[in-house]
Amino acid sequence: MDWDASGFSNDLFLQRFAALYFRISVGGQEVTLSNGYLLRLLCSPPTDRATVLFRRSILEELVAAPNLRTSLEALYQDLCRLRALLENTGGARRFDINHHRLDTLAVIKQVFDRLANEFSGARSGLDRLAALGAAIVASEPYRALSDMLAHDAQLATLALKVTVGADGRIRDFRVLSIDESQENQFVNPFWRRWLSKLELFVRGYKFSQEEVMARLVDSVFSGIEQHLVVLVQLLGDIEFHLGALGFRDRASDAGLPVCLPQLIDFEQPRELVGLFNPLLFLSGMKPVPCDLRVEPSTSTLLITGPNSGGKTRLLQSIGLCQVLAQCGLFIPAKSGNVAMVSGMVASLIEGSKADQAEGRLGMEMMRIRELFERLPPNAMVLLDELCSGTNPAEGEHIVELVLRMLHRLRPQAFITTHFLAFAQRLSQAQSVPGLGFIRVGLDADKRPTYQLSPGVADSSLAEATAERLGVTGDQLLGLVETNLKRWKLQPIGSD
Repeated sequence: MDWDASGFSNDLFLQRFAALYFRISVGGQEVTLSNGYLLRLLCSPPTDRATVLFRRSILEELVAAPNLRTSLEALYQDLCRLRALLENTGGARRFDINHHRLDTLAVIKQVFDRLANEFSGARSGLDRLAALGAAIVASEPYRALSDMLAHDAQLATLALKVTVGADGRIRDFRVLSIDESQENQFVNPFWRRWLSKLELFVRGYKFSQEEVMARLVDSVFSGIEQHLVVLVQLLGDIEFHLGALGFRDRASDAGLPVCLPQLIDFEQPRELVGLFNPLLFLSGMKPVPCDLRVEPSTSTLLITGPNSGGKTRLLQSIGLCQVLAQCGLFIPAKSGNVAMVSGMVASLIEGSKADQAEGRLGMEMMRIRELFERLPPNAMVLLDELCSGTNPAEGEHIVELVLRMLHRLRPQAFITTHFLAFAQRLSQAQSVPGLGFIRVGLDADKRPTYQLSPGVADSSLAEATAERLGVTGDQLLGLVETNLKRWKLQPIGSD
């Protein structure tokens, strides 16, 4: 079953994430990427293990063999030059079409040669590049391409004798010998070229040497055009892998190790060690890594903790980690065991809409219904503050109903809530199958540590958050009095 990107892309900010994750620096300069293809790859993780392992093996070999990475970067530069020549973005030689096309053919040959020569020792999927290059180099169109470029670069070798006077001007200029290539299929002897021109003139044909060259170039392009489509597709795949290596480099420089996680079955414990939020890191902030462990018997994990304790960021980290793992990419964790899922539904941001017909409670009910409409079995579910828009008594009943129904689909579900007393009752009663509990920790000063531990939080620290943000009684009273003085008004009830 294919993933439905509409169920998670916006809430995980995947468009922004793709632009930040896939960044390539070649030769000390950052390359501008077209992120549309990369975003589509992130939005459509494969559900078959073989594809994931194929991508991972390429990254593993590029990390282990720096020379292959250097070759891949050089190939990428060649392909970028080829794309620019095909689009003629620089406008170079725009008035000399034949020379422009010969320049393009020269880069194409360089790409073919690099494919055949520099990836022959690869053991991962990179060996496909070598196989492609070897097949092309052995073909007749490649020989025609080589001969055409050799003819353009070196039609003949001339031995000259030049006599120069005292004034610097040439006094005598003689050609001592001419050595023309006899093996190149595009080279004819001197006498045959003149005889051919004379014959064509007598028979009434009128066309220039440039037109003949244009037809020859056309014939060479026709022979290799089937390979050009492959090269264009290859450009996006190289950006995919080089961009992942770039993320690994930047995280390592910041002291945040990443990994290619182990792919496990649902019956094994799922674990992420040193998990951090990649969006925070890629946006220039310093995330705090944490460890997360989920037993195979737990299908749903209820997360509690203080306000501004990082619960929403944790859900975001888990979701992005799953997407990256299932795309065969480096995840933002030191190590991890990840079970592949059939899809994902994330509901982390819920903004009001100008055309919405329902109030906050109605929108929450619609969110729950859409969840079960989208959700396949064995999928990942990320829900932030379920039923926070209604009174606790009614909200708790709905939350328990959702938890029981979710278990029937055996998901990997992570749900945050501020219904602390309710979560404590569920933990003690153990009445909902497959339900586990973790909480965000606090230090001695009641500040969030962003670390996780089993159990249910004792307090959401609403009062501490209010004080930190300036919403205590004294702070609000001070603002009220300031406004009254500004407008020269007396407080209501005063003399």
